Amino acid sequence: MQTYWAEFLTVALIHFLAVASPGPDFAVMLRQALCQSRRNALLTATGVGTGILVHVSYSLLGIGLIIQQSLVLFNILKVIGALYLTWIAVQCLRAKAGGVHVDTRNAKPQTGAAAYRLGFLTNTLNPKATLFFVSLFSVVISPGTPALVQGAYGLYMAVATGLWFMLVAVFFTLPQIRRGFNRFGHWLDRLMGGALLLLAGQLLLSTATGDAPTKDAP
Repeated sequence: MQTYWAEFLTVALIHFLAVASPGPDFAVMLRQALCQSRRNALLTATGVGTGILVHVSYSLLGIGLIIQQSLVLFNILKVIGALYLTWIAVQCLRAKAGGVHVDTRNAKPQTGAAAYRLGFLTNTLNPKATLFFVSLFSVVISPGTPALVQGAYGLYMAVATGLWFMLVAVFFTLPQIRRGFNRFGHWLDRLMGGALLLLAGQLLLSTATGDAPTKDAP
């Protein structure tokens, strides 16, 4: 195992930079933390972390390479991802003043299953996450690395992602943080909706122009 420590540290560093960068996962987590209970925000974080395992699984099986090489399959994935992001964006854009704080009357209740599903689907249907993991497993990780070790890398990334977004959930569900956002939180919600809508538009535009898959981080 000592032979693979250098490779693991490289994977860990690249993954950290990717997961810490702003994207759909962070936007959704921020909204959950401000609009829902801490329990639901943590469940969404768990869903995001679990979604990582889906990307890892098809990368290990080689299916990711097929997706990367097939423009049709990749475009289908982008359209599905764009439609899902658009649906989330619409929910954000409909935010009303005073409805962001979880204790207000306007806050809509959310089941634990729905909270988990939101995080899982947001990560799983992100085409950039697909490219990131396919690139990671085909370029950074050596083909000679045993599948068991590669699986351990993937498990680490899933756990690390879940823990990172749990920290985000805990921080933004602190009462003093929520009080700070309560007056203008609906504008932040709408801003997040606009950002997600732009991401969805970018995905659809790249599909329409026939852009080939590139190695972007999630």
